[in-house]
Amino acid sequence: DTVRHVGDPVAFVVAETRERAREAADLVEIDYAVLAAAADTAAALSGGAPSVWPEAPDNLCVHWGEGDAAATAAAFAGAAHVAEIELVNNRLVVASMEARAALGVYDDASGRYTLTTGTQGVSGVRDILAEAILGVPAEKVRVLTADVGGGFGMKGQFYAEMGLVLWASKRTGRPVKWTSDRSEAFLSDIQGRDHVTRARLALDGEGRFLGLDVSTVANMGAYLSTVSVLIPCEACQGMQTGVYDIPVARNEVKAVFTHTVPVDAYRGAGRPEASYMIERLVEIAARVSGLDAVEIRRRNYVAPTAMPYTTALGLLYDSGEFAANMDQARAAADWDGAPARRRAARSRGKLRGIGMAYYIETCAGPLLGPEDVTLRVEDDRVSVLIGTQSSGQGHETAFAQLVCENLGVDFERVALVTGDSDVTPPSIGTAGSRSLTVGGAALGLAARDLVDKGRPLAEELLEVAARDIEFGDGAFTVVGTDRSVTLFELARALREGKVGSGEGATLAGRGEWQAENATYPNGCHVCEVEIDIDTGACAIVAYTLVDDFGRVVNPLLLAGQIHGGIAQGAGQALMEVAAYDPSGQLVTGSFMDYAMPRAADFPMFAVRYNEIPCTTNALGIKGAGEAGSVAAPPAIVNAVVDALSDYGVDHIEMPLTAQRIWEIVHGRAQAA
Repeated sequence: DTVRHVGDPVAFVVAETRERAREAADLVEIDYAVLAAAADTAAALSGGAPSVWPEAPDNLCVHWGEGDAAATAAAFAGAAHVAEIELVNNRLVVASMEARAALGVYDDASGRYTLTTGTQGVSGVRDILAEAILGVPAEKVRVLTADVGGGFGMKGQFYAEMGLVLWASKRTGRPVKWTSDRSEAFLSDIQGRDHVTRARLALDGEGRFLGLDVSTVANMGAYLSTVSVLIPCEACQGMQTGVYDIPVARNEVKAVFTHTVPVDAYRGAGRPEASYMIERLVEIAARVSGLDAVEIRRRNYVAPTAMPYTTALGLLYDSGEFAANMDQARAAADWDGAPARRRAARSRGKLRGIGMAYYIETCAGPLLGPEDVTLRVEDDRVSVLIGTQSSGQGHETAFAQLVCENLGVDFERVALVTGDSDVTPPSIGTAGSRSLTVGGAALGLAARDLVDKGRPLAEELLEVAARDIEFGDGAFTVVGTDRSVTLFELARALREGKVGSGEGATLAGRGEWQAENATYPNGCHVCEVEIDIDTGACAIVAYTLVDDFGRVVNPLLLAGQIHGGIAQGAGQALMEVAAYDPSGQLVTGSFMDYAMPRAADFPMFAVRYNEIPCTTNALGIKGAGEAGSVAAPPAIVNAVVDALSDYGVDHIEMPLTAQRIWEIVHGRAQAA
């Protein structure tokens, strides 16, 4: 009876063809009564704002907090300097390369539903469908996901169409397919970010941080999506202090309803918002304390000798060399040569600026649950059954590398099996940079279990005692001889009943691993920009980074993850914004109005790694999928603020469009 945002679905039409379905949809007449809208994040909490839900008359969904308010207040009372900032983390459209689609099939004979759709984990979608939508046992629902053209958190959610195509298939006795077009995606797919934050940092007379106070209003949209409130609260819990030794802190979040598309996890999921806040605030702190951007960071970094270090908001950092990473990044970017480049640019009618950001993020922690891996030896390959799924990250390569490393089989003889809820183990799926970190640790346990189960079978087949068998290079070998049996030969003998308890058995190993603590990838990103004074157009002319992801498994795959993350972070910083007018209409409802970054917007990235293994998983991996999107926005904004420093600018809101920059440059020049 109530539509709560533009794009809120009200009718579902099924027909033989797409064209007939559209014609039928045009015949649906709905009697709308236009209501006032609450579309602005900060204003949604004002007493006069229209209510999205009667149950939340003031639009407040959740009021959440952490930290020590009294100790933080005392730190500010004794501060020599206080840095303050209010900033907006602009709302983003996810805009994955592949739009959402769903194919539903109901089999009357078996009473089973089969859904083929793009997801980031099939078992979670299956469970929601079975328990909350269809009301059937989980074994009556199968969810299939093949290749996915971009997930970014958006495809980790549940959407109405997933259930509707299955219901319609049962109703019609036919397969039913739905495919989103791009305009539909702008109005239906979850969107990201959309925070308004006020933050204060207390400093002593030497520029050392004493306390941090943060208050955020986070937009949830009109409905709570699958994860929703988790993102501004627990997903980034404790990240507000960054890499800095801040003794006390308080963090408060008010999640609010608005008449807009639901907001949920988008690449980084709360950590980019926290990193952007603290890195912009540190720049303000440098100004009020009279220190430069490098020195104020150096004075306040958590030292390597302090590890393991518990932050004021309760996170346990196990490893990291923050000052060393910053120094390497500065050297690689020729930070000290920036003033000369600035003068040269000014002679060409350009404003040049350089900025850095040091990020840290929490990922692959216990909040996201365990990962379960089965390694199954077939006739000619080892199959890896795992619940995490690739949407371009290269899982099939990385997991195959780990199998080769653990079992010594050829790379070409490893097959990845994912995306089938009938076959793959239960998993939260691909989220929070956990696939290789948690999944890789589980794979190592599965490999050990496989060898342990194969050893007595090899003893039986080779007719030797346990002490005379060793495993390596994919085979069990009798010590001191050339007698051996490969895993594939052993698996065949087991199936044929030549060893073991009977025919048809499978040689397999299983491993499950749950993280006890998160990993904390971190790094220093340095960005250099040039601004055209006449037009306000901003170009990234250099981008250098030194990241610590712990142990690196595949440098090429890792670089791809970093490049993609930087591109998405730069898109947010420079051009992307999902803008609503006061009536709740999405103004940027297509690529005619919503700008996306292109390859030509970027220089070559100078990527370097400082491998400091973490202590929280067996592989020493820290996770990397979201790092670029966490670090890029503050690095780029800091560079632009530096370029505009002659105009008295100490902050500028994202996106840093040419119009916004031009208005600042020419407005302040005219006023002067």
